[in-house]
Amino acid sequence: MDWDKLKIFHAVAESGSFTKASTVLNLSQSAISRQIQSLENELKIHLFERHARGLVLTDNGEYLYKTAHEVISKLKDVEATLSDEKDKLHGKLTVTTVVSFGTTWLTPRIKEFMSLHPEIEVELIFDDKELDLSTRQADIGIFMRRPKQLNYIQKKLIDLHYHIYGSTSYLEKYGHPKNVKDLGKHKFITYGRGAPSPVFNPDWALKLGSKDSKKRKPVMKVNSVYGLLLAVQSGVGLAALPDYITVNVPNIVKILPDMEGPLTETHFVYPQSLKNVAKVKAFRNFLFSKVSEWKF
Repeated sequence: MDWDKLKIFHAVAESGSFTKASTVLNLSQSAISRQIQSLENELKIHLFERHARGLVLTDNGEYLYKTAHEVISKLKDVEATLSDEKDKLHGKLTVTTVVSFGTTWLTPRIKEFMSLHPEIEVELIFDDKELDLSTRQADIGIFMRRPKQLNYIQKKLIDLHYHIYGSTSYLEKYGHPKNVKDLGKHKFITYGRGAPSPVFNPDWALKLGSKDSKKRKPVMKVNSVYGLLLAVQSGVGLAALPDYITVNVPNIVKILPDMEGPLTETHFVYPQSLKNVAKVKAFRNFLFSKVSEWKF
């Protein structure tokens, strides 16, 4: 079995389409398609079913993907062990987290880390879909839920607090809710479809104060926490937002401060293969020190 074809197959299976895999692999869609077809002919099986929304693995494709994933994961671990100069604070460090936390809280603090460790090249990847650390899509993850993978080292970072917020312009027009029953008179924006919600139980605010805990119908959905903030700020309606994202944002007001949403646990995560790597330790220590300074 051709190793290059197997790596291309793995990338396509991860991406779910030739278009996305083309970006990851830096190959044309036609070249990728030819390699996949060649692999299918070589194995005499179909690996994908083509649908309007993208590619779906067949049973045989699923089996090959799991095997390829295990092999690539182990090779990444070997590569890390052989190539990382573990005691030296230099080289590339890739960190991933959700868009809202990454853009509003993490990014403003990265300059200080880079000043402390100028030989470490930092790459930040913000995506509400968790990247696979086992295949080194990133070195470190700041995840909004506890990961299930056993080969990850994880440590709880912080609890994120959520409240309902509205803009001053919206509240001037529709009134300021004085209790939970008043929420039934207001417009709500909520988290929409797409990537998995980075918020535990994103619809909690839609049920607050409603009869029989029935959800109110939102006037708008946005599949981005930062997008929710912008919608609230523009006066579309009320929405549940993490407190950290509203700090220093003008014309935003916390509604019913005593009514708090479910806590979201944030975890600092990295693969076992990076356990003793100095740059990972340095970033971990820096991040936890910054968290201890911040009132979440």
